[in-house]
Amino acid sequence: MKKPSHIRAKKHLSQNFLTDENVINKIIRSFSLMDDDHVVEIGPGYGSMTFPIIEIIESIDVIELDKNLVKHLNENDHKKSVNVIQADALSFDFSSLLKKKPMRLIGNLPYHISTPLLFHLLGFSEIFQDFHIMVQKEVADRMASIHGNKTYGRLSVAIQSRCVVSKILDIKPGAFHPRPKVLSSIVKLVPKASLGTEMHSRLDRIIKIAFNQRRKKVRNSLKEIFSPEVISACGIDPNFRAENLSVEDYIRLSELKG
Repeated sequence: MKKPSHIRAKKHLSQNFLTDENVINKIIRSFSLMDDDHVVEIGPGYGSMTFPIIEIIESIDVIELDKNLVKHLNENDHKKSVNVIQADALSFDFSSLLKKKPMRLIGNLPYHISTPLLFHLLGFSEIFQDFHIMVQKEVADRMASIHGNKTYGRLSVAIQSRCVVSKILDIKPGAFHPRPKVLSSIVKLVPKASLGTEMHSRLDRIIKIAFNQRRKKVRNSLKEIFSPEVISACGIDPNFRAENLSVEDYIRLSELKG
């Protein structure tokens, strides 16, 4: 489906429409959709993935903020299989869409709000089977990075403590209109069993402090919370820096109720 000539990308909404059909088909194949899947799409744009997807599944729920795109999607939904919801995904209650089985989410996350939107989505992780999201490649690399790498940081630990992360593919700027200035990536997230609100709160506090002072040894950066002896008792070298600790190390620290 070609991009309609009357559709204009809105810069303030970080709109970059996916137009390369080969890339679109490759992305859709990566979802491994079943005909009875309950799919929710964020930011469908003019429907470049939406309409091919409803050739595979029975129906789809889409969340779109732009009223012009909402109108376009409704006018071109000839099968009446697209439930278009005009709403801001950043504040949308995804539990309102839940039926009998966990949902599958796909979406091109607006780059200027990708991180807060991602954490909003993860707040509903218990009702989702998986998430396939498009973000800047730089963000995707940080999400999937392991300890010891320069790209490993607060986002890596926060995401990997909540989900199993897999990078699916990178997408060049030429696959979009208008062309973004950066590479994009599709990332698959499969939610893990929740650690619980209290544990995640402690974990997020620990990693915020540790990575805000990432050049310091953790015996110094975390000294207001843990003594070097307590850190050692967790099997962690107090002379390590923030990027040397694994996700499991941070989880063990968060279990201490420091």
